[in-house]
Amino acid sequence: MQKARVLFLGTRNTGRSQMAEALLRRQAGDRYESYSAGIEPDEAINPYTRLVMEEVGLELGEQRPKNVSEYLGRVHFGYVITVCDWAEQNCPTTFMGISKRLHWALEDPLKFHGSEAETLAKFREVRDAIDAEIRGWLEQQA
Repeated sequence: MQKARVLFLGTRNTGRSQMAEALLRRQAGDRYESYSAGIEPDEAINPYTRLVMEEVGLELGEQRPKNVSEYLGRVHFGYVITVCDWAEQNCPTTFMGISKRLHWALEDPLKFHGSEAETLAKFREVRDAIDAEIRGWLEQQA
């Protein structure tokens, strides 16, 4: 049986979408192929993203921010899940073969301003919210 492909789409592909890609791969990599991309990707994944994922045993390794255009017309997705309101509003509508398009309005930890400890805590909070969202979604798929 072929795995369903899931694309997590954000704005910059440096935080939430990267976290979601890795968390889905860990939780259900036997059932889903997990991808992430951004509409306006940055040059590198945010260091706090890498750090909080390492804390839960997930190395992002060679992961990099990717533009959604890398997938348009090349990869067919069963699901496209936007992880921010901006991506939802600006998501290309030209994806072929999408079974479902979902939107998860997740807080952007990159917009948080505080001390290093407070910023790290915010990234952990968002990581845990994404983890819970994925778990809930997987339960609905069962």
